Amino acid sequence: MAGKTQNNHAPGQKQGHKLKHKLKLTLQFADQRLQKELPEALIKKSVRAALFFPAELTVRFVDRTEGRLLNREFRGKDYATNVLTFAYTEDIDAEVTLADIILCTDVLQKEAAQQHKSIVDHTLHLIVHGVLHAQGYDHENDEDAAEMEQLEVDILAALGIANPYL
Repeated sequence: MAGKTQNNHAPGQKQGHKLKHKLKLTLQFADQRLQKELPEALIKKSVRAALFFPAELTVRFVDRTEGRLLNREFRGKDYATNVLTFAYTEDIDAEVTLADIILCTDVLQKEAAQQHKSIVDHTLHLIVHGVLHAQGYDHENDEDAAEMEQLEVDILAALGIANPYL
């Protein structure tokens, strides 16, 4: 199961209707290179679009050195990756989703250039991806991956961002 419920639609959401959930968002730009392109209001809008539960989230932008260190320490992989999500809410019945979402600016910039995408659209996609992970979605098998990707595509479309998987 990818998310917190077994419904065909997101928890707390009727099909075709998105509820607005309480959000406490902390932004950290340890690496400030994307700060001007990604104002807080735009990041918050993207987080809210992917939010199916009340949440307290930190979104932190880091450089390659910090990204590599975190990925090595917590995942055993000795390279920087685009996004890491540290979800602290283990209980499926928890009232608030708690998580840190770490984005590596160096990797985001490289991927956006390689994929011929704007850095803003690519970063917002990975923020949405991280928020979904924080709520229990994953892509460990084909079925869960398909569900998570479709959610991402739908959320991004609502934000005016093209399907990132095409």
